[in-house]
Amino acid sequence: MTAYVIANVEVTDKDAYAAYISLASASVAAFGGQYIARGGEVTVLEGNKNWHRVVILAFPSLARAQEWYASPDYAAARAIRQRAARSEIVFLPGMPGATGAAGAAG
Repeated sequence: MTAYVIANVEVTDKDAYAAYISLASASVAAFGGQYIARGGEVTVLEGNKNWHRVVILAFPSLARAQEWYASPDYAAARAIRQRAARSEIVFLPGMPGATGAAGAAG
């Protein structure tokens, strides 16, 4: 069942974050993940107005998303992101039988 990684990222060092994007993109692909949304204007309809750069990734399963996040492939990228941005990141399992975004290109 598809699972999602959703991140709200406040970039504090654009140059360092650019290096993160390159490393992270390769690691996401290596674990079967795809970008569903990355960046763009966020329109807050209700609640907390502190949304910044929103990233949504889709993985084939929650286990695969967790393997990606804990992997040595992503560790180097994660270290750069942690220096270059403040982030809130969550895993979100998809709904049984749901279709759609998992096949989207990113």
